[in-house]
Amino acid sequence: MLDYHLHLWPHSESSVWFDLDQIAAYCEEAATHGVSELALTEHTHRFVDVAAVVGPFWLRSGHEPTNATMAEYWDFHARNSLEAYVTLAQRAKDEGLPVKIGLEVDYFKDQMDLVADLLAQYPFDVLIGSVHWLGTWQPDDIDNEINMAEWTLRDVDQCWKDYSAALEELCALDVVDVLAHPDLIKVAGYVATNPAEYWDEMAASAARADVSVELSSAGWNKPIGEQYPAEGFLDRLVAKNLTFTTASDAHRLERVGQRAGDLAALLEVRGVHELASYRARERHMIPLRTN
Repeated sequence: MLDYHLHLWPHSESSVWFDLDQIAAYCEEAATHGVSELALTEHTHRFVDVAAVVGPFWLRSGHEPTNATMAEYWDFHARNSLEAYVTLAQRAKDEGLPVKIGLEVDYFKDQMDLVADLLAQYPFDVLIGSVHWLGTWQPDDIDNEINMAEWTLRDVDQCWKDYSAALEELCALDVVDVLAHPDLIKVAGYVATNPAEYWDEMAASAARADVSVELSSAGWNKPIGEQYPAEGFLDRLVAKNLTFTTASDAHRLERVGQRAGDLAALLEVRGVHELASYRARERHMIPLRTN
């Protein structure tokens, strides 16, 4: 099994990253769940390097009630060094820990070429892509009252349509190797009238780009209460002969490798018995289970 979605970031305003002992603890916890390979995939929005490239995009989006919220979000998060993060991940690999150097690449409308040029300077094994905002609205920020209030003001079907379009652009630009939590738009529990319409569109986008898709346990901890992707969406992805990674989207130690066996069972019942592993951004297939 794999866990290709682990976050490492300081829980303070310090730029000091987690140390090797803490990464080793992640690896030990993963092993207890049958997970033998981890990808460290911090968000691009944690880094001053990325902030310098994309700039204050919320000022170019026109007025939205969430503009100030997005500005505050970036002010809080974008304070760390991409070089320091990659250096630590490389040290972990050099020490023999079973980790991959990765990054979760946030979607920036019309700016993904700039992000790609920056990331090309680093020795990443895998880049996973995600859509966490539409304009300046963060539909998955379930702890923020302003962002959550937007769900009561917007048309839910239009939100799903906009999310699907953003995911399509992310796929088409050939920037990432894996789609992270591909139906994240559902996280707060607001589901389109006919989600299958958008599942079909997103599955087609993934197939055209030949990306792998993440099957993640993280959604079981959210209001929606189901894995990413939903089973109907997963069926469509399997039908497109797409490859998969598995993930816990863990932000803390106790969730590393969470319900890995349940994820494996979801794939096995659909005839999937291999996972996509990455090295230097090249995909190779490994057995779903190693024991």
